[in-house]
Amino acid sequence: MISQIIPKLPFINKEKTLQYYQNLGFEFPADYDQYLIAVYNNSELHFFEFESLIPEKSDFMLYLKISNNIDKFYQQIQDKGIAIHPNGSLETKPWGMREFSLIDPNGTLLTFGEKMN
Repeated sequence: MISQIIPKLPFINKEKTLQYYQNLGFEFPADYDQYLIAVYNNSELHFFEFESLIPEKSDFMLYLKISNNIDKFYQQIQDKGIAIHPNGSLETKPWGMREFSLIDPNGTLLTFGEKMN
């Protein structure tokens, strides 16, 4: 029986990746040189080294659901100076999600969304 799904994402530069995700609120309890484990509450992201990845050509994407107050989280992101994706400003989508997007230093698209009632 599946109990948890954990995405594995590439990193080019470990330090830049650590700093970026720590700035988003993730903690890194495990660092295995070419492999990282990030934790945010009960969620995990795993990262593997991929030095030859070209960020502009990356097809990696991740959708992160926010449980409440995406507007506050969006403001915190902006206050920290984290760049919002040029086409990813906070807005309510026709499918009932309020979303915004970022691109990490490795070219991974991170979309954050909260279900609107």
